Amino acid sequence: ISDIKTLVLSGLKALQPQLDSESVISVLAMGGQRVVTVAATQQSCSWDIEANLQAAEKHVRAAAKDGANIILLQELFEAPYFCQEQTSEHFKLAKPLEGNPLIERFAKLAKELDVVLPLSFFERANNAFYNSLAVIDADGTVVSHYRKSHIPDGPGYQEKWYFTPGDTGFVVSKTKYATIGCLICWDQWFPEGARALALQGAEVLFYPTAIGTEPQDSSLNSYQHWCRVMQGHSGSNLLPVVASNRIGTEEFNARPEKTASSITFHGGSFITDYTGAIVKQVGKQKDDPFPDLKPEQTPGFVTAQFDLDAIAEARYSWGLFRDRRPDLYGVLLTKDGAPKT
Repeated sequence: ISDIKTLVLSGLKALQPQLDSESVISVLAMGGQRVVTVAATQQSCSWDIEANLQAAEKHVRAAAKDGANIILLQELFEAPYFCQEQTSEHFKLAKPLEGNPLIERFAKLAKELDVVLPLSFFERANNAFYNSLAVIDADGTVVSHYRKSHIPDGPGYQEKWYFTPGDTGFVVSKTKYATIGCLICWDQWFPEGARALALQGAEVLFYPTAIGTEPQDSSLNSYQHWCRVMQGHSGSNLLPVVASNRIGTEEFNARPEKTASSITFHGGSFITDYTGAIVKQVGKQKDDPFPDLKPEQTPGFVTAQFDLDAIAEARYSWGLFRDRRPDLYGVLLTKDGAPKT
């Protein structure tokens, strides 16, 4: 066994074609101590706010009963995805971080169940509004606060009308079970965020999201692309990824001088292993390899267990962070790729 471990640590890349992901983990896990179970959830949302919160609580309790230590709810799960339209009445949904009843409610739940909850919420800070996330540790304390960095603007996803670009930077959170990094929906299309979190020591990446059909063209389906991008973040940083999406069709009726909008959210919440392979997917209907490209629109959750120490050893053995060249990456700090003199 020790010879196998030596071979894996010195040449994992060469061995991996012969070993599946679970075999590699079992080899590396000798002496590994920290095992964490993560969960991805999904649900539909209506304008019955209390019903949405009760559904979310139900999923958290069920996932915790199934052994989950860190449970991810979807983006802005308190209400429908109101960014389909531009109307000032939706600003009433926003509340400050301090004294926020949503956060207080789920902090009590986290403490009761001894689980970590990365919690998406609509934040008001004086005259600024943010698409934010609070990481609630297993003792019910808020250990970090992140504001969404990248804000989209397009048909049906008109977030720039509501949200100020985040000013927190990319935040790593040390929790009872793992050091985690959280980004929010549109952030997931940008590899820099995932890499920044990995460089700061994140062991698992979490993405609460709201992605579905495109109101201007129902033939467009970005679900597979959405999966592949996050799988890439996972594989390139050698970290598991947990992505939670909403389900259901949400319609916003036409207002005077405005066009009606409708989005059917893809669901298909998933978890990858540290190589980027999807190992669990909510609503998977077929026995084919992951992911099911048309997952069933069903509320629920999936869980996956990871040995964080074993994954760390695998990450070290690849040398991807050893071989980085930050001295060559200055172009990433520009808008147009042109060196500044």
